[in-house]
Amino acid sequence: MNFQRLSSPVANMQNHYEVIVIGSGYGAGIAASRLSRAGKKVCLLEKGKEFLPGEYPSTTGDAMKEMQFNTPDGRIGPNNGLFEFHLNNDMSVYKGCGLGGTSLVNANVSLIPEPRVLEKDNWPEAIRKDPDSYWRNVDRARHMLQPNQYPEGKNGYPKLPKSEAMKLSAKGMGKDFRYLDINVTFENRRNNAGVDQYKCELCGDCMTGCNYGAKNTTLMNYLPDARNHGAEIYTGVGIQYISKNADGKWVVHYLIENAESNKFDAPDLFVTADMVIIGAGALGSTEIMLRSKEKGLTASDMVGERFTGNGDVLGFGYNCDVQVNTVGFGHHKVGEIPPVGPCITSVIDLREQPTLEDGMVIEDGNVPGPLASTITASMATISKIFGSEPAESLSEKMQRKLREAESLIRGPYHGAMNNTQAFLVMTHDDGKGKMVLEKDRLKILWPGVGKEGIFQKVDKNLRAATEAIGGEYVVNPTWTKVMDYDLITVHPLGGCIMGDDATKGAVNHKGEVFSGTTGTDVHKGLYVCDGSIVPLPLGVNPLITISALAERCCEIIAQDYGLTINYDYKDFAVQGETLKPGIQFTETMKGYFSTAEKSDFEKGKDLGRSAGSLFDFTLTVTSNDVETMLKDPQHQATLAGIVKAPVLSQSPLTITNGIFNLFVNADTEIPTKLMNYRMNIHSEEGKDYYFYGFKQIRDDKGFDLWKDTCTLYITVHEGTDEASPVLGKGILVIETADFAKQLTTMKVLNAASKMQELRVMTDFGKYFSGSLYDIYIKPHF
Repeated sequence: MNFQRLSSPVANMQNHYEVIVIGSGYGAGIAASRLSRAGKKVCLLEKGKEFLPGEYPSTTGDAMKEMQFNTPDGRIGPNNGLFEFHLNNDMSVYKGCGLGGTSLVNANVSLIPEPRVLEKDNWPEAIRKDPDSYWRNVDRARHMLQPNQYPEGKNGYPKLPKSEAMKLSAKGMGKDFRYLDINVTFENRRNNAGVDQYKCELCGDCMTGCNYGAKNTTLMNYLPDARNHGAEIYTGVGIQYISKNADGKWVVHYLIENAESNKFDAPDLFVTADMVIIGAGALGSTEIMLRSKEKGLTASDMVGERFTGNGDVLGFGYNCDVQVNTVGFGHHKVGEIPPVGPCITSVIDLREQPTLEDGMVIEDGNVPGPLASTITASMATISKIFGSEPAESLSEKMQRKLREAESLIRGPYHGAMNNTQAFLVMTHDDGKGKMVLEKDRLKILWPGVGKEGIFQKVDKNLRAATEAIGGEYVVNPTWTKVMDYDLITVHPLGGCIMGDDATKGAVNHKGEVFSGTTGTDVHKGLYVCDGSIVPLPLGVNPLITISALAERCCEIIAQDYGLTINYDYKDFAVQGETLKPGIQFTETMKGYFSTAEKSDFEKGKDLGRSAGSLFDFTLTVTSNDVETMLKDPQHQATLAGIVKAPVLSQSPLTITNGIFNLFVNADTEIPTKLMNYRMNIHSEEGKDYYFYGFKQIRDDKGFDLWKDTCTLYITVHEGTDEASPVLGKGILVIETADFAKQLTTMKVLNAASKMQELRVMTDFGKYFSGSLYDIYIKPHF
């Protein structure tokens, strides 16, 4: 496989862009692509990491390392783990966190809602009166996402047991079966973004990440298209809130997820833009908007309202009379186990009911391979508690027990578990959920949602689908009396819904954020563009509708700003980044600085102390290629972080173009090495400064190793480079407690194994200690 990495090191980020896009899924990825094509300088910021095919978890252990659980009381797991669970009493959510958003871990289904859904008065009048604007942009989205049906019997693709089981369920229910349009590639080809993709291997691991490059996520199309048209992409950037500065520029406040700057109580970093498009998903965008409101951004009271789980229900036909091939490959190689198929391939369509809200779709599913080691015992236990055994003879019951025993002994690729059908249903809940911030954490409130009458109808249909294949129906354990009928959704929508004015929505039909609690005035240049703007449950998988709305939003932005989006295809060769083992640590230094002294560091420190002129920074030092760093005489790494200096600005200042040099030789009579810090500093008010600092490592009288390595002599220039006039001087130091924290932030990046990680850390340690030995010890022998 030859997939190119799209993201760049965070230290490359500049202080201002024409457009900042937050997120990277079907809303944000599309916005980045289209506005880059329109000639705008775009910066895309994603909280999660970048995974290429082959890097997604394939074992239970690897999957557990990527699970994050957000609860009202706190978080368990990594801040930007790939699999993100938001747990609440009424409605919980599963979503993806990575470059590509939830498209990385969804089931790829492109299904258009019933026309009646788009006719509901929940939508703004502009959409209801111009449905062509929706359909035109559905076509644009389909062109990039390239959905198609499973090609049964073509190009060597066999009948799939789980689809055959769905045919039996449909027949038993007296309903029609059909294959769905899914965003999956079934032949080796170059796609419409110039990315070479590979055919689906039927592994069934769509929902833990496609390791074969066959799944048409935004990482395979819109995001490389954005990169090819000049967009900069940064991962590991957690957006906190949005504000506006005195110059009318948008300020995006963020933190670097893996830098651990919170250990030093460092303030958020920031970057400014003329336009900001929030596309962090229904939960992420709503959380950013709620926090922005708390920080002073004026907005509609509808922010957080009209959340919907899209009527999602998960159920199982356990231990059926037919083989299903339920569990994906995981770590198994192609051919070691029978084909499973894409996560979802087919549907029993129960829409077109006299009452729209009674309609639903039942889709097949499967369990991804990385969860294989946990699923057999779990399902056997759950079936005992929450299952409904079919009426059957004694011999049939014995066969069922034997299949269950076989699964428990031989594993999930045999017996009862291998004969289990997963069902995913979408229907219409009442869409009256609410999202709020409590203790600065997002919480979903929706009392009684699982007791709505529609879910009893879903339950009845799933029992019928299971009965047709001779299985034991097992409900989702959360949708039970003992759990007060709580639900979980994989299709969260709403929270920043569209409306004709601020009393009906958080944004208008263009996605522009309303600037008050009433009326139609908007914040110019601030948009929300993702599933959070959808104002009602769609009753089907929402990805193609979210994509069409995002395409429509970009189309209108181009019209409003006099831009032209060139939709023509060009066969680009994607130019990506190559990752090598690196090293990273975060350090805080504190001290005093004075603008009254231009030449003497000690005087600058003393004058700064007398005037109470504090100066401190928290910087993350990163080398993305530690081998080259250690060999290169300049021993160069990058710097990213934040500065606090009230004499420069009352607000924290962010840095760009940060360069760090470790132990470079100084041209002095006494053997001396320097640690250099160079960076541009930017205030929220738009003022630019240039910072140069150095630590002087040399063997003076007495034991001064600690002092030398922890003392930084700083100069600030009033301009953008070292040639600009000197503004002032000072001295910063590392305090003992902060040094102890710094040691805990030291980590190896991009290591392929624990052995390589240890080797990189050892090489760095040897170089560091060897350099100190050369200065302080060697001259005395």
